[in-house]
Amino acid sequence: MAREIAIFDTTLRDGEQAPGCSMNLGEKLEVARQLEKLGVDVIEAGFPIASPGDLASVREIARQVRLCAVAGLARAVPGDIDAAWEALRPAERPRIHTFIATSPVHMEYKLRMKPDEVVEQAVAMVRYARKLCPDVEFSAEDASRSDPDFLCRIFQAAIEAGASTVNLPDTVGYALPRQFGDLVRRVKAGVPDMGKAVFSVHCHDDLGLAVANSLAAVEAGADQVECTVNGIGERAGNASLEEIAMILRTRADSLDARCRIDTTRIYAASRLVVQVTGCRVQPNKAVVGENAFAHESGIHQHGVLARADTYEIMTPESVGLPRNKMVLGKHSGRHAFDDRLAELGFHLGPARTAELFKAFKALADKKKTVSDRDIEALARGWAPDRKAAWKLERFIINSGNSITSTSAVSLASRDGRKEERVATGDGPIDASFKAIDKIVGRDPVLEDFSLDSVTGGKDAQGEAHVRVRLGDRAYNGHGVSTDVIEASVRAYIDAINAMAEDLDAEGGPGPSSAGAEEDADGQASARNAS
Repeated sequence: MAREIAIFDTTLRDGEQAPGCSMNLGEKLEVARQLEKLGVDVIEAGFPIASPGDLASVREIARQVRLCAVAGLARAVPGDIDAAWEALRPAERPRIHTFIATSPVHMEYKLRMKPDEVVEQAVAMVRYARKLCPDVEFSAEDASRSDPDFLCRIFQAAIEAGASTVNLPDTVGYALPRQFGDLVRRVKAGVPDMGKAVFSVHCHDDLGLAVANSLAAVEAGADQVECTVNGIGERAGNASLEEIAMILRTRADSLDARCRIDTTRIYAASRLVVQVTGCRVQPNKAVVGENAFAHESGIHQHGVLARADTYEIMTPESVGLPRNKMVLGKHSGRHAFDDRLAELGFHLGPARTAELFKAFKALADKKKTVSDRDIEALARGWAPDRKAAWKLERFIINSGNSITSTSAVSLASRDGRKEERVATGDGPIDASFKAIDKIVGRDPVLEDFSLDSVTGGKDAQGEAHVRVRLGDRAYNGHGVSTDVIEASVRAYIDAINAMAEDLDAEGGPGPSSAGAEEDADGQASARNAS
């Protein structure tokens, strides 16, 4: 019988560490709900000590997620563990995930601790965490560059202290698959009590080997794989959840292992993470890229038409890729629209679905037919559980190549106030963004702006993504419209609303991770952990 491999998803912790991938509370909740539907075994919801916002988001995810374990990261220090437990206490199945570095370079130059001191600290903190929480995971940071005998020693000590999972991270993506598999075998064999704990691996993609190393570990006997949706994460990213899940499904004959991921929800999860982070996947990305199931070569097209598995080792439907079964247009009814939303993975509730149906009808009046991509783009605007501080009332543009662009923007605030400001700028979009800044009384830095066509044709919707930064925190926004200026304005307002939500939650100029920086024990911030 195939072994069951646990999927530990760290999209909301390690994934969010990728530049520009930060999420606010509403976005994290939406991703957490999707991960729960996807069937992951553990959601690592964040690093509670990093900021009040991180603690609040982990706590709220712990309250709402019931079908899988919820983990919070903590360095091997009491303050981190206390914060993690405070956030995780409401969870049905809480897990404290604590770590300390074990490689010679980390112990000497970062921790400034001797190996015996590192073991002593690990044991003390695992024991401390175990008194608070019944499920404790211990990670040996930079394990792939650590002495195998030392790893055996510290893992045995951690298990004796109460760790129910021990994790072997390839923190800097240094390992080669054969070496990593051998390391897993050696450590498993060298720890007397390994049978009492789950053996986990956490691989980074600095050399493009995160998935290969994870699979080598599975073949060597690993019980849990830590990964992220779309492979997002620190530096080059993490092992990709969708690739791991589809390899286990497609090559079950060779691996003799499986996981409980509902692969038909992979596409919806991937698109949601793209939308909330603004971090798009490249077209040739395995499993979820635009070209993953595209065939342009005549030979390939002929083969697929004759029999799909000539060139497709997995079907688009197996990952939840939507297929147009009927054309939706202005005469389509609510029932057909609701069915299509469900097929695309959206479950927004009656009130929000009714609003979205109105937007669909308005779009259908502008376009002859509305594609799945059009509906998906519209739905993303309703998906995050965000209480909008500002809503667009109207905007008026005066622009041309021989005059200075001017934009008058009117916004309605949450309490019903309507404010309008006029600004000039280098083009209509720049002028509109400046007018919005005047209304909200903030001056964030625009870090990224992109505008794409959702589908082909002159009547296509424009899909805009923006990323703004205020202080040390970045916020993403998304907007769609057949008018590209309106799409851009809506995306900017969406980012402003994300910023406003954080400011309301934390009561300050913006979230800070200062509390997670270097401490007296010399452990670096978990923003760079595992």
